[in-house]
Amino acid sequence: MGKCSGRCTLVAFCCLQLVAALERQIFDFLGYQWAPILANFLHIMAVILGIFGTVQYRSRYLILYAAWLVLWVGWNAFIICFYLEVGQLSQDRDFIMTFNTSLHRSWWMENGPGCLVTPVLNSRLALEDHHVISVTGCLLDYPYIEALSSALQIFLALFGFVFACYVSKVFLEEEDSFDFIGGFDSYGYQAPQKTSHLQLQPLYTWVTAPCWLGEARASGLRKGGDGGVGRATGSLQPHTFEVHCP
Repeated sequence: MGKCSGRCTLVAFCCLQLVAALERQIFDFLGYQWAPILANFLHIMAVILGIFGTVQYRSRYLILYAAWLVLWVGWNAFIICFYLEVGQLSQDRDFIMTFNTSLHRSWWMENGPGCLVTPVLNSRLALEDHHVISVTGCLLDYPYIEALSSALQIFLALFGFVFACYVSKVFLEEEDSFDFIGGFDSYGYQAPQKTSHLQLQPLYTWVTAPCWLGEARASGLRKGGDGGVGRATGSLQPHTFEVHCP
């Protein structure tokens, strides 16, 4: 699987997860299910983090996203067990989804496909500020709808986990290879500092003067042919000599 295809697939699964989480968040708000509302909010933040990490090549964000998906799978497995009343779990006794603050059930209980809601008047089971209803004719009961919704979340989370691990592994390998060839590692890049040095050069002087030459201490001085009379010719080499002029 290529790098681009892996990234595109992960982004596609993240977008599907985001849509499914937003849809679930809406129905949980309508049913006053506070525990799922909090979990959905954290899941939405984690999915956005995963999308950002995929687009921006951030392997650490993808690792956090993959770690959250493990918790998300566990939470949805618990929801399935809760609505199907596996083990000692009971919807009539445990109001975990509302933090035991109200007796509200899932929104799908009264608004499921084909459900007919009939209020029960003057019921002794009704508590203060509550009413008793009778729900009949549902094509699919609300516990199964909630279980199917959680199963869909688990399916998307498993695929997202696999692709997140793969893409993060590719990003880590690229970072290691980039550091190996001398890239911008964690120590930072330091530009070479420019140093300015003032170099002293000897000063060359071209001297041409008709003078009597005395005692010379330079190899570049040549005498004239008329008994010690000559001209000092130019030289580009630094010399030390004495010139006597009349």
